[in-house]
Amino acid sequence: MQASINDIRKELNGLYPPEEIESFIRIIFSKLKQYTLTDFVLKQDEVLAEKEKDQIKNIVIRLKKREPIQYVLGETEFYGLPFRVKPGVLIPRPETEELVDWVLRKLRKKEALRILDVGTGSGCIAISLKKECPKAHIMACDNSEEALKVGQMNAGLNQTEIAFFHLNILNPLLPNSFPKIDILISNPPYVTESEKADMNDNVLKYEPARALFVPDHDPLLYYRALAIFGKNYLNHGGRLFWEINEAFAKECRALLKENGFSNVRLKKDLQGKDRMMFARYGK
Repeated sequence: MQASINDIRKELNGLYPPEEIESFIRIIFSKLKQYTLTDFVLKQDEVLAEKEKDQIKNIVIRLKKREPIQYVLGETEFYGLPFRVKPGVLIPRPETEELVDWVLRKLRKKEALRILDVGTGSGCIAISLKKECPKAHIMACDNSEEALKVGQMNAGLNQTEIAFFHLNILNPLLPNSFPKIDILISNPPYVTESEKADMNDNVLKYEPARALFVPDHDPLLYYRALAIFGKNYLNHGGRLFWEINEAFAKECRALLKENGFSNVRLKKDLQGKDRMMFARYGK
């Protein structure tokens, strides 16, 4: 096992920071051997089977191409829960965990609320909320059929009941019977095309562009659609939560007020960036 660890360090040296390489090593052995951190420390003299050595080599080959380890292993963790991920579906981010945490702190968890997660992707927001608020009726939509399949898989994995459905929020065709909702939550595409220059290859080459980017000339594209959707489908006093681009906090606030929202609140993430927004529909 120690020889394989040394090989990983050697192959990835210079491609990733040393602390990230060590994190990869622990994650790899947790996945392949189900090792806890204690096991990892105590069992480094263990002899690996040839199959395990080959698996490690294949993982390293993909990591050297800058493929995210979450895609390489097919899984990640979000809000303490396991999630399957695959290319075509955005990898859940720590900032979105902060959004979920903010939502939960503003809710009474025993309320039978009707909640909609727009652009659900892997289902991480909806499923995490359902785990914490079992009485809530939670719906989740996405414009990607592939994402909906992954979301449904993750709902099953985490033993949660979520109502998934297809929806293009830019052209939201819904039946007249669609119910009013109490909470609208979304982490929509918000990275501008010009911001690509500052992003790493592991994101640009592997993660779905349509789940990340908006045109430079229309950075509020999805927020405008969400504000109008909220105006049409939120109950009076219903609450809206967004993850936002820090560069457009002022514009998002103005957009909400223009569409009848009040009590607009902005929250910074742990990096000190304006990252989350809350508002109520109506005065």
